[in-house]
Amino acid sequence: MNLRQNPDSSGRGPLLLSLLLLAVLAAVGLLTRPLIPIDETRYVSAAWEMWLRGDFLVPFKNGEPYSHKPPFMFWMFHAGWALFGVNDWWPRLVSPLFSAGSLLLTYLLACRLWPRHTHLGGQAALVLGSALLWILFSTSAMFDVILAFWVLLGMHGVLDAADGKRRGFAMLGIAIGLGVLTKGPVILLNVLPITVLAPWWNPGLRWGRWFGGVLLAVLFGAAIALAWAIPAGAEGGEAYRNAIFWGQTANRMVESFAHRRPVWWYLPLLPLALFPWFVWPGLWKALVHHVKSGLDRGTRFCLSWMLPVFIAFSFISGKQPHYLVPLFPAFALLAARVLADHPASRVGLPALLAAALGVALMLAASGRIAAVYEQVAVLPPTWPGAVLLALALAAWVAGRRGVPPVLNLALLGAATLALVQMAAMRSIDPLYNIKPMAQAIRQVQVEGFPVANAAVSYHAQYQFLGRLEAPLVELHGAALVRWLAAHPEGYVVIYLKDGQQRNLDAIPARHKQAYRGGAVALVDAKTAARLLPAHVE
Repeated sequence: MNLRQNPDSSGRGPLLLSLLLLAVLAAVGLLTRPLIPIDETRYVSAAWEMWLRGDFLVPFKNGEPYSHKPPFMFWMFHAGWALFGVNDWWPRLVSPLFSAGSLLLTYLLACRLWPRHTHLGGQAALVLGSALLWILFSTSAMFDVILAFWVLLGMHGVLDAADGKRRGFAMLGIAIGLGVLTKGPVILLNVLPITVLAPWWNPGLRWGRWFGGVLLAVLFGAAIALAWAIPAGAEGGEAYRNAIFWGQTANRMVESFAHRRPVWWYLPLLPLALFPWFVWPGLWKALVHHVKSGLDRGTRFCLSWMLPVFIAFSFISGKQPHYLVPLFPAFALLAARVLADHPASRVGLPALLAAALGVALMLAASGRIAAVYEQVAVLPPTWPGAVLLALALAAWVAGRRGVPPVLNLALLGAATLALVQMAAMRSIDPLYNIKPMAQAIRQVQVEGFPVANAAVSYHAQYQFLGRLEAPLVELHGAALVRWLAAHPEGYVVIYLKDGQQRNLDAIPARHKQAYRGGAVALVDAKTAARLLPAHVE
């Protein structure tokens, strides 16, 4: 095995650079994006209602127990609020902090998989920290990067156990338990396939001892999860108890087949999700060269981690892009390893695609792209596209002059997402920043008037942003008509779409604004009754 390496390089420099890029991108996300409805606002609102009630066992959504997600991320929000007071910014820093921890665990895992070549850890951290979808979810109030952290901890445990250290099974159990508390039993799908394939990547294991240890780790993880689930189920009532014990396990698997997407659905997303790495021919040439040279233990470990889980997610019909996020560290480790044997410097295709995106942003800013012009509230500025075009050209020139490609592409990937967010800032904020509406609802409630939400379902998107202390009445159709008749003093949040928002100026309202391609208005009961049924969902 011949890894080309500077013997004085420990990889810490690239690791520190990846952490710096993460900090910059987290700051850009805070400055350019509001909490996005429906997911981010819903999760922060669930934490807010737990905080408001002083109940840290059972999450609530609009006054009712919320069984769709376990509480770990909500607990992290509470920890920051306990230290800094309730604020909007702390929930948006939880994922970046876990992302930083994941970069460190990736670095350490590379050092363990290839102990004579510790420089690979820094390279892997740079690859991971600049992959587009990893960056996006590292700056979002979502569960997936936190789950990835526990998956990485579990991989350290698996490696310890394979090396004969009993603590490894305990570490795996802790990762499983906290992973279940983060996003449910999906952690098992992420960590167990590599244990089944252990005889391939680590020959010589004693099968009985190995699989017995894995079983004990699963039971230990289950015990950690049950330490929350049993008292939470007792407190939340029968419906909540059934939901967390059945709905989060077998029923989840049944429902995953309800919204069918084809088995190949993830494949066309990979070039975007793993940009710029997946579209770089140099990586694929290095991979082919490495396969021909023979797979080492670390490479087999990464493939045993990544491929079975990707195949499983492909065959499960319910698919979302962020389900793949916990696999990204395996991809980053594999990329760092194969590039060490067969380095390349030119970055032509990723630079070309970034340049094309820069041109597209400039055209969008000029109003020449109809699909953009018709969907945004304000046209984006021109300068982010121009800067991206210049950076893409600089990356291409740097590649031809022999600048290390991992550094070159990492900077290009991070800059691409940062500039896209800056370009979209003015366009996105009017459509997705619902804090003004939330505050208007709070004012109406403070004045003593009831408020109903006129939609098929309410996702609690206003609860935290308005610091609402009372739930909204969830009504639609005939039930809403009856409520309006019984509460003439009340107010209703109505949603306009399919061109109805063009009449927004003519609607008298306490507050009205653009909202996710349509509009939303807070109107009194008389106005809401007049608008029914044409304008109310």
